[in-house]
Amino acid sequence: LYRRLLVAVSGNRTIAATFAILFILAFLVIPIALAGTYAINEVREWVAWAIETNRHGAVTPHWIATMPVVGEWLNEQWTTNFGHPGGIGELIQLVSGANIGSIYRGVLAAGGSAFGLLLTLLFMMIALFFAYRDGEHFAGQVDRLGERILPARWERISRVVPATISSTVTGMTVIAIGEGLVLGIAYWLAGVPSPVTLGALTGVMALIPGGAPLSFTLVSIYLAASGSPMAGLALFLWGSVELFIVDKTLRPKLVG
Repeated sequence: LYRRLLVAVSGNRTIAATFAILFILAFLVIPIALAGTYAINEVREWVAWAIETNRHGAVTPHWIATMPVVGEWLNEQWTTNFGHPGGIGELIQLVSGANIGSIYRGVLAAGGSAFGLLLTLLFMMIALFFAYRDGEHFAGQVDRLGERILPARWERISRVVPATISSTVTGMTVIAIGEGLVLGIAYWLAGVPSPVTLGALTGVMALIPGGAPLSFTLVSIYLAASGSPMAGLALFLWGSVELFIVDKTLRPKLVG
């Protein structure tokens, strides 16, 4: 893609690198930043709910208590862990050794570190600009050095292995981002709480074999159990069709 851009601007590497950086900012960095902002706000709401529940306790939601087969057991577990003041704090302390207050402060700190992230992003964009503009010259110097060190194997090491790793990692990353985006939109249309955060989690889970179907299946079960069976069924069908299309068309081309 960058080579095509370079041809389109008559070989001017500075202009081509500038357009490449603008493209990355417009279609990758800014959307991810917006999604991250929404996700942090949603996580803050989760933590605020957890703090309130930890302070006063909470009764078992009706949709959990009335679930077939496992509803009674889940009701007992909820009452044991969340039904009394301090229950969530005790559970978090048992699992992670942290307390809920420190987790909340960590979420606030993550949301307030935007300036540091902005500086990091700025340096990354500057480095990427020079990599686009002068990358071919730099690669030529590395090739000359590599041929002196490993004259018989450098061609394979420097071309075949990086290309294989790059195609696999890039393909998996693109698919994970796409699945998180598509299923995040589906969560929003289905009326799922915190669709951005759940979409981001689905994208992360998509990097693990079986992670994406597990994610949208659990969300579909939540919708069905909470009184929206048609929305849950529609979400499950949406996810299944999307997963089938990705596995049969995009994944073989991007990952191999």
